[in-house]
Amino acid sequence: MAILERNDTGAIARLHMNAPERLNALSDEMLAALQAEFDTLRDDRSIRAVVLSGEGKAFCAGHDLKQMTAGRQSEDGGKAYFQDLFNRCAQMMMSIQSLPQPVIAQVHGIATAAGCQLVATCDLAVAAEGTRFGVNGVNIGLFCSTPMVALSRNIPRKQAFEMLTTGGFLSAERAQELGLINRVVPETQLNDQALALAEQIADKLGVAVKIGKEAFYQQLQMPLDQAYAYTGEVMVQNMLHRDTEEGISAFIEKRPPNWSQ
Repeated sequence: MAILERNDTGAIARLHMNAPERLNALSDEMLAALQAEFDTLRDDRSIRAVVLSGEGKAFCAGHDLKQMTAGRQSEDGGKAYFQDLFNRCAQMMMSIQSLPQPVIAQVHGIATAAGCQLVATCDLAVAAEGTRFGVNGVNIGLFCSTPMVALSRNIPRKQAFEMLTTGGFLSAERAQELGLINRVVPETQLNDQALALAEQIADKLGVAVKIGKEAFYQQLQMPLDQAYAYTGEVMVQNMLHRDTEEGISAFIEKRPPNWSQ
């Protein structure tokens, strides 16, 4: 069976990490499979939302420690391998936010270290009751520096630093309170709730969501005045789109829009 399965439902792509015996760790193989799918999705205009889930008792337990240990056997003690690994992981994470489609993490069990980073990187996240989140590498002597990048851009800095330095875990409810995830649902409803959120997004004008997602991440990096200048230009471009004109006309005329995309 494939380490990463893809099944499309209409305009929604469902990516399912399928390495339960390794807790869906971000092994070399898993990173390559995820990167390949995101590269494909980037140019797939038929897909308007993506749901990412995991098989077995965990969403994702982070990097594959056995592979990392094996990487130490090289003459440089693993330096080149580790640098390449973290570069590939960072590229995969950044690919998620550069996709035109919103990506929803469907989380259960545990999401630890780079697995928690994966949740924080996704645009949205729905978690089952009982899910736990942690950046707990410090417990084995490895500070979660790369997971810290995504985590500290999702939750307040003192809570992020506490997680990073204590190796403690957040409950799903606390993760929602802090903004790491969007909602907590009973595990029996997890699949349906994640799909419902994806369907709600996929029902919107795809080009508008694409424009908006790109602008969302770009403006976050700008000072306030630059952010307003930039997003003003984005709004102009959006307003000039044929389907936006149709959407506004349909709203005024109280009818469904006839979008071309």
